[in-house]
Amino acid sequence: MEAYYSAKIRKYGATPRGVDWTCQATQELRFVQLLKICDFSAPFSLNDLGCGYGALCAFLERRHPQARIDYLGIDLSPAMISRARNRFASPSRRFTVRKTGRRPADFSVASGIMNVSVGQSRESWEAFVAEMLAELRRISRRGFAVNFVTERPEISVAPGITAVDLYCTSPVPWARYCERKLGCSVEILDRYGMGEATLLASVNEG
Repeated sequence: MEAYYSAKIRKYGATPRGVDWTCQATQELRFVQLLKICDFSAPFSLNDLGCGYGALCAFLERRHPQARIDYLGIDLSPAMISRARNRFASPSRRFTVRKTGRRPADFSVASGIMNVSVGQSRESWEAFVAEMLAELRRISRRGFAVNFVTERPEISVAPGITAVDLYCTSPVPWARYCERKLGCSVEILDRYGMGEATLLASVNEG
């Protein structure tokens, strides 16, 4: 995965295509859904797992300029993190090269990290998905959000992805996993005009 995404960012630069989204409009529509897990009425901390070149930071600056957010971006790719740091690093916006997060935050989001299976079998990829959901639960005090491709497109979602590389799934089994195994209350968002769904997982107190 690190090699795949590092190659993308080197080829396409800090653009949506550099993280396998087709355009900025659809990338930001995903951000709108994912950020519904957050409570913008008060300051909060946010982990962005698979942050890429930091596009969510730019989106937050435009859409929520008054929000006080302690942001940590996490990505496997040093090439991605280098670009993110150059553009967005500040005392309240930090970036690190890791597979997963180490600090607990109020909320966590993961945009697209479950979707491109880079040649793995479905069984091994679903083990990875379960591991990542459990990790998101571990590092999130109040809730987390992820998205899944639900409908296999007739063409690849971005240049360089074949249909076989996409992990397509109903969101329902993963919602049940988050509820039964991870102790969350889950809302499924799936009517925003794309062949995908977003899970909003709120952590149940106690």
